[in-house]
Amino acid sequence: MSKPQVLVARAVFPEAVARLSEHFEVETNDSDELWPKAELIRRLQGKVGVFTTGSERIDAELLDACPQLRICANMAVGFNNFDVDAMTARGVLGTNAPDVLTETTADFGFALLMATARRITESELFLRAGQWTKWSFDMFAGAEVHGSTLGILGMGRIGQGIARRGAHGFGMKVVYHNRSRLSPELEADCKARYVAKDELLRTADHLVLVLPYTPANHHSIGADELAQMKPTATLVNIARGGIVDDAALAQALKERRIAAAGLDVFEGEPRVHPDLLSVPNVVLTPHIASATIATRRAMADLAVDNLIAFLTTGQPRTPVNPQVLGRMRGQ
Repeated sequence: MSKPQVLVARAVFPEAVARLSEHFEVETNDSDELWPKAELIRRLQGKVGVFTTGSERIDAELLDACPQLRICANMAVGFNNFDVDAMTARGVLGTNAPDVLTETTADFGFALLMATARRITESELFLRAGQWTKWSFDMFAGAEVHGSTLGILGMGRIGQGIARRGAHGFGMKVVYHNRSRLSPELEADCKARYVAKDELLRTADHLVLVLPYTPANHHSIGADELAQMKPTATLVNIARGGIVDDAALAQALKERRIAAAGLDVFEGEPRVHPDLLSVPNVVLTPHIASATIATRRAMADLAVDNLIAFLTTGQPRTPVNPQVLGRMRGQ
């Protein structure tokens, strides 16, 4: 009897492919091409599962063209590449990879905050260009981190990790805004105080964005929100592209209406708004907040676990639309 077929849509750890191969006939993308939709649809013919990385858009058109597909397992905590409503309507399960990247991403968020506040990128480029010829009292003088006010928009697990690093490690005053308020116990653990969004914008010395992307969260930080921030404030986005209006941010940075920004995610990535590339007071990284070998392995392993568990037992570990379980395609 032939094994069910699955597709691994991007290059991943060979160990992850080997585990899948114990249960399935696996087609891989060893060249790590970014397949256009038509090619992805072609590759998915006959496949019951697909291992995705966030680069592959799973929408109604693709699902209708791939009637055997039953599960899409994302190697990411975010799943804005999934049209969850379309998947649910067609009985296709989506899974993600939460929790395994929390601490690593919080580490990176705080690293980006530090680099932004202390003008690391600007000063390194200055040095590399041979422009450092003498010491001066105000050379690349940045913003204080220790004892300043840390603002967090989106207080899930990663936001809480950043809050703990700031409060316990750097003596920062932590304020946050979230769709729902944390329990008193979690607030105490994070030493965090809940505030309205407008107060968060007005009071934060360093504002970190850690909220999921949804249509309702599109451009949560735009020109109006940037205008409410302190001119000395910094903004860090490790959430998702589209949370920030990148064009408005570039203009605010150019006009020094905020001091600096650190960005790991962008609208339309891997494209970056050209105006962000022309302003000096921004730290730019290519969506690498979870990029340690151990964490990326854990993310891949969880995506594999979900594929194996669902397709062999019907019990995935981390479904994003669990309401479709029991009424899947082919049942």
